Amino acid sequence: MTLPMTSTPILQFDSARISYFIRAGEANVIPDLSFSIAPNEALGLVGESGCGKSTVALAVMQYLGRAGRVTGGRILFEGKDLAQATEQELRQIRGRRIAMVYQDPMSSLNPVMQVGRQLMEVPMIHDGVGEEVARARALAMLREVKLPDPEQVMQRYPHQLSGGQQQRIVIAMALIAQPALLIMDEPTTGLDVTVEAAVLDLVRELRTKHRSAILFISHNLGTVAHICDRIGVMYGGELVEEGPIRSVFANPSHPYTRGLLDCLPTLGRDKHGSKLKPIQGQVGSPLKRPPGCQFANRCAYVEIGRCTTAPIPSLEVTTDTDHVVKCVRWAELPPRSREAGEGAAPQMVGKIESAVRVEHLRMYYKRTHGLFNTGGQIVRAVNDVELVADRGRTLAIVGESGCGKSTLAKVLAGLETATDGDVTLSGQSVGHTAIEDRKPDLKRKLQMVFQNPDSTLNPSHTVGYAIGRALKRLKGVGGAAARAETERLLEIVKLPAAFADHRPHQLSGGQKQRVAIARALAGDAEVLVADEPVSALDVSVQASIINLLNELQTERDATLVFISHNLAVVRYLADRVAVMYLGKVVEYGPVDAVFKPPFHPYTEALLSAVPQPDPDASHARIVLEGSPPSPTAELPGCVFASRCPRKVGEICDTTPPPEHALAGGHRIACHIPVADLVRLNAVG
Repeated sequence: MTLPMTSTPILQFDSARISYFIRAGEANVIPDLSFSIAPNEALGLVGESGCGKSTVALAVMQYLGRAGRVTGGRILFEGKDLAQATEQELRQIRGRRIAMVYQDPMSSLNPVMQVGRQLMEVPMIHDGVGEEVARARALAMLREVKLPDPEQVMQRYPHQLSGGQQQRIVIAMALIAQPALLIMDEPTTGLDVTVEAAVLDLVRELRTKHRSAILFISHNLGTVAHICDRIGVMYGGELVEEGPIRSVFANPSHPYTRGLLDCLPTLGRDKHGSKLKPIQGQVGSPLKRPPGCQFANRCAYVEIGRCTTAPIPSLEVTTDTDHVVKCVRWAELPPRSREAGEGAAPQMVGKIESAVRVEHLRMYYKRTHGLFNTGGQIVRAVNDVELVADRGRTLAIVGESGCGKSTLAKVLAGLETATDGDVTLSGQSVGHTAIEDRKPDLKRKLQMVFQNPDSTLNPSHTVGYAIGRALKRLKGVGGAAARAETERLLEIVKLPAAFADHRPHQLSGGQKQRVAIARALAGDAEVLVADEPVSALDVSVQASIINLLNELQTERDATLVFISHNLAVVRYLADRVAVMYLGKVVEYGPVDAVFKPPFHPYTEALLSAVPQPDPDASHARIVLEGSPPSPTAELPGCVFASRCPRKVGEICDTTPPPEHALAGGHRIACHIPVADLVRLNAVG
């Protein structure tokens, strides 16, 4: 699928075929791929896990490992076939002409070497400059990536930097040699929304300055819309659609592209308006490639024979320029619609009862030093928090990393006990009762679903064992009854009963998260505390889990405490929202009220940072400078004062902000009057 270029491409895949040779045979991951990137152009590759995106990046770097190889076609960089290059030639290209930024910055940083030295090594190795020149270039690059006090940063080790700062260091290392091509593989997946937005702004700015071409790989269509000129949608190792960003987003012509866009919760959708539409099924195995369309077994518009018997050609979308699609039926597809109202969650009516009540909750830690735990500072992880989670509804807790969200969840679950204040669960005080001291009926009422199911599922045991163990401990059920109940729970989370005999490594990420939810339901939980349960999932799997949580809530009248930094997911799923910053709740109220003016300045900044899957979407970006203060600092005024773009003066630093009480239980803690907050709004 090759588009006409106005200049010689920096990178060109010419009918490239890439395979991994494993015990089961040849896994043809990339069967026949063609695309090109021009100088100073940014191409985004999107698609689910297993579609071949990262294999493309690794093939460019020639990091396919012993099992992988290019078995056909060419991969040309500046006219040279990388698959035919010698190791000496590749050493001259890697890092100097092509640089790569990975998802996890710590995979690129040496934990026992100061970051300044790591930056200096790049020009010293690739350009042969001396230490003095390399140091000057490293300092200049740190200023370009907008890290405060570059001299101090040069002397720090990676663990002394935040995740966003680590990613900026890696970007600085990639750009210091001024490469012609920058490959970025999911560079913002693990970052907070504000840090993600700052990194994306930085990439756009540096790309303009250094004129590097970019291959940007992501499953987040919002980030791709923000960064790229063109987009390529990958499925089964093929580019099923490619074209200019605006053309593809405005006129998605492949059923798979439409499916990805329909999976996305956005700031304008909620569970009462329409149900998310996940793509059914999974990406097929590269060991058994079908003769026709790779997407046929998941496509709602498949026509047997026409779509399934022969390879699908690349066709021009005649309504757009330079827009191509691998679908013989693209012109016959019905107009795209979100089918508003289909399967929507019902509006809750009747008497509202509280399932969880948090009253003046404080959770303080003592941070000690040295081998003998001497000295100590008080860490105010949760500081005087008041919240209510209503029965049968969803309370979302949002904020950046370190704001206290997960600590609050641990207190609810009994993994930590409160320093002060209390938590009541169905009228029973539990804030000062550790999980091991809670009676079985209390343990059953509240269960947790964690972000990473792998960390909670024993790889040596089957799914049936994991759920059965929970049944035995929570309800005293064993033997044949436990097996029957396990199969019933798997059915509830829409998994086959046969999965009871599978081990975790045999399941996909979404299937493992469904197992984790089934285990949490083993005690007929009344409250589910879900801590970032969809942040690591593909958009289609994420949509399936969100729909499942909605259905469980409707059918079981369960309460959901949902912790996330993804505000689009929160807007879709939540009934009430609490916005936390440095252990404090700065805004709290019904989701409709929190997501429209007036906003707390911190809420406004979070909303302005959400990457929208629409290249034409525009609103003011509110950049938060610096990092949050230390949680050991005792701040007499507003906890957000040091970063607040709306700061009114010294009063913000010295006096606790008043709490404005608005309609429907909406609360905003801020020195700025409500009328002024409405007037100052930049994103509503």
